Amino acid sequence: MLDNYQSKVEERLIRYAKIDTQSDLHSTTYPSTEKQKNLGKVLVTELINIGLSDAEMDEHGIIYATLPANTERDVPVLCFCSHMDTSMDSPGNDVKPIVHRNYQGQPLTLPDDTNQVIDPAHHPELGKKIGHDVITASGKTLLGADNKAGIAAIMDAMEYLVQNPEVKHGAIRILFTCDEEIGRGTAKVDLEKLGADYGYTIDGEMAGSMENETFSADMITVTFHGVSAHTGYAKGHMVNAVKVAAEFIDFLPKTELAPEVTEAKEPFVHPLEITGHPEKSKVIFLLRAFETAYLNDEAELLERLAKRACEQWPGSSFEIERVEQYRNMKDILDEHPQVVENALEAIKRAGYDQPVLRSIRGGTDGSKLSTMGLPCPNIFAGEHAFHSKHEWCTVQDMESSTRTIVHICQIFEERAST
Repeated sequence: MLDNYQSKVEERLIRYAKIDTQSDLHSTTYPSTEKQKNLGKVLVTELINIGLSDAEMDEHGIIYATLPANTERDVPVLCFCSHMDTSMDSPGNDVKPIVHRNYQGQPLTLPDDTNQVIDPAHHPELGKKIGHDVITASGKTLLGADNKAGIAAIMDAMEYLVQNPEVKHGAIRILFTCDEEIGRGTAKVDLEKLGADYGYTIDGEMAGSMENETFSADMITVTFHGVSAHTGYAKGHMVNAVKVAAEFIDFLPKTELAPEVTEAKEPFVHPLEITGHPEKSKVIFLLRAFETAYLNDEAELLERLAKRACEQWPGSSFEIERVEQYRNMKDILDEHPQVVENALEAIKRAGYDQPVLRSIRGGTDGSKLSTMGLPCPNIFAGEHAFHSKHEWCTVQDMESSTRTIVHICQIFEERAST
């Protein structure tokens, strides 16, 4: 299947990557940046041209579209979802994608900053891509394959299904979201309007893999209050909230419970950002754990350490704000085993004899969608080195993702009641 289809994933990714869609954690609007809608407008036009005539972008920048069923069977409505925004962790404007043809295992030195070298010694998956066409940025920005590779794969799959009506499928809903990178990807999604029974985010890494488990996640902001005074006359008066925050951070565990020293199923507490001045300082934390209840232990740890820091600086005080970000999708997916089973079979049909079922040390829109009532594991898109100037993917892996999407649609139709 798809052997005779002229893939467009390379052209699509390159074109999408050049559109700056970085989200902004500090924005109070939705989407957090209007520029995300620039890509949205392009995608709506393309979806309509492909044949999904009801494609639309709502006032929040979210895109909905439908590929109608072409079978009489009672097939569950499937949703395929990717996000349009890119991370704030590296520059995202003026992206210059580069295609490294017929890759032969060598380190890739990026031309706009030759200090940026993507070395298979540090990226083992890259070393396995002999003969692939590898796409990177030029050295000064991220690439945006997270998650524009997923968008490209979905778009190609929809175009293939439109052009090949002999491949039977139920109704398919497309969902492209904003602000996933800052934990707000599903904040304005209308599930009733979406009308899907099951979903798949196309936002994963290693080709041939899928993820049915994610972290549960909260964000905590610890605000320290001090006492400001003129520095020339501060003795006995000033209580510097910046120093209180610094001591608080120094109290954090250094050999455990941090992302730089944990792996696999180990949880962590991560100070993401510190801002402030002597009168008030803030520290924003990411809390992550596969066991949702453990988030409470992490929150209690931060409260104890904040109290301890304030005790070192009489006259200071603190307050804590906790916001839920997403929850482990596995709790929901275990109740709908066919969603994972059908996808694993689709990955096999796409050419991977031993699909890899993994837990992800992160989250996707699918984490939140699952909690909202739409069971939604994560399928590979071939994205690697997320959020960095070393981000890369390959054309062949994106094509495999496209094949997997098509097979998922076909398998649900095959297994549906007549």
